[in-house]
Amino acid sequence: MRIRPATSGELPVLQDIERAAGAPFRDVGMPDIADDEPPALNMLERYREAGRCWVAALGDRPVAYLIAEPVDDALHVEQVSVHPLAARRGVGRALLAHAAGHAREHGLKALTLTTFADVPWNAPYYTRLGFRALTEPELTPGLRRIRAEEAGHGLDRWPRVCMRADVPRTGA
Repeated sequence: MRIRPATSGELPVLQDIERAAGAPFRDVGMPDIADDEPPALNMLERYREAGRCWVAALGDRPVAYLIAEPVDDALHVEQVSVHPLAARRGVGRALLAHAAGHAREHGLKALTLTTFADVPWNAPYYTRLGFRALTEPELTPGLRRIRAEEAGHGLDRWPRVCMRADVPRTGA
């Protein structure tokens, strides 16, 4: 497996990965999430052009992707999706480690993300990877904005949490 920047021609494949990765939400009573449309091609292209859209590829074919943006003092993971056929092989962990390296190189102190609190492959998974849930007073202005946008899209129908993992300094 190799982590690398996504190419423009792969963006439709990322949408396919997102659809496949969303399907298991149906099994936990979240069909609206399972049926949610993936990020639009123009949105994925903006992340790609900014240098913050990476894929995990087996051979030449992406099996997972991560998009991120700087938010306050952190690199915010907007989306990380792994195709179910590549799940449970450390692919998501490798993408997050790559994003942490990018954050460190750009002087950012942490990775942040928002996720579903009670879905096993969401908050409990990120906790195992060293993320911690943030309390309301710990939310930065950017995370508050993101949470408000998510609420506006109806994601608060299920418990959500903001999480943060500090990025270790080189040599620390």
